[in-house]
Amino acid sequence: MMSSFFPGFLLSLSLILAIGAQNAFVLRQGLRREHVFWVCLTCAISDALLIAAGVAGFGALAQAVPWFETVMRYGGAAFLIVYGWRNALSAWRGGAALQAEGHTPTSLRRTLLTLMALTWLNPHVYLDTLVLLGSISAQYEDRFAFGAGAVLASFTFFFALGYGARLLQPVFAKPFSWRLLDGIIALTMWLVAASLLLG
Repeated sequence: MMSSFFPGFLLSLSLILAIGAQNAFVLRQGLRREHVFWVCLTCAISDALLIAAGVAGFGALAQAVPWFETVMRYGGAAFLIVYGWRNALSAWRGGAALQAEGHTPTSLRRTLLTLMALTWLNPHVYLDTLVLLGSISAQYEDRFAFGAGAVLASFTFFFALGYGARLLQPVFAKPFSWRLLDGIIALTMWLVAASLLLG
């Protein structure tokens, strides 16, 4: 079980770490200390639903169509190589620092509607959860343990990001911190891709 759980946890964590609109929103809410619990919970539950659908659906499909697993293995590896390359380029070029901005308080309803749009209208979330995590889970003997690890990573990350944001503010005010994070993400993606290609 652990041999499937930890890869699921680490891959999910590396995918979530990529700084996008959703993570930036969670980070800003954490810096503002506004509706942090509900924002983190909404992100984590959304991910859990998509990961569960991916693991269940792709696992069943891989058993019904044996060649599909091979196609998805190489497809997943190719995606990870490209995804890692994008993060490596970001690390090389550098990026802007993220800081809390002056604002007027936003209602919980409006905050969650904005978050749901950032989450469910983002095509990358489906690629990461349904396609990538779903297809890679089929490579493991216990794909449900892999999925559980992926879900735990999501809950861990979002709550750590939301509540830890105020501690990270001085660190992520510096562009170098974002470059370092992008570099670590790229390396993680390439290591997972290599493990897929090497079987």
